[in-house]
Amino acid sequence: VQLQASGGGSVQAGGSLRLSCEDTGRTYNTNVMGWFRQAPGKEREFVAAITWRGGRTYADSVKGRFTISRLNANPTVYLQMNDLKPEDTAVYYCMVQRSQRYSNDRLPDYWGQGTLVTVSS
Repeated sequence: VQLQASGGGSVQAGGSLRLSCEDTGRTYNTNVMGWFRQAPGKEREFVAAITWRGGRTYADSVKGRFTISRLNANPTVYLQMNDLKPEDTAVYYCMVQRSQRYSNDRLPDYWGQGTLVTVSS
């Protein structure tokens, strides 16, 4: 499994960024894909997940601002982040969880490399 993430960068508060993560292994297109993030000095936390049928789950802190989507053919997962806030600053990690529905009772099975998002006030 190789999850290749891209799209991080620096933006001012209120701005937007779009993250992408492709599973170049092409193997897990029926599994859950999603994103976690880790801010400096904090634990890694869940951001959003999407099933291969399109079912979405979001952390409360990003609801209404972030949108997760995916292409099953590649497969690739996207995270559109709008109205960014300084507290969104973190390294964002894409993930694959080998299940039909996202479960917060277990860790993801695979991680991509992180991509840094910096939001300035």
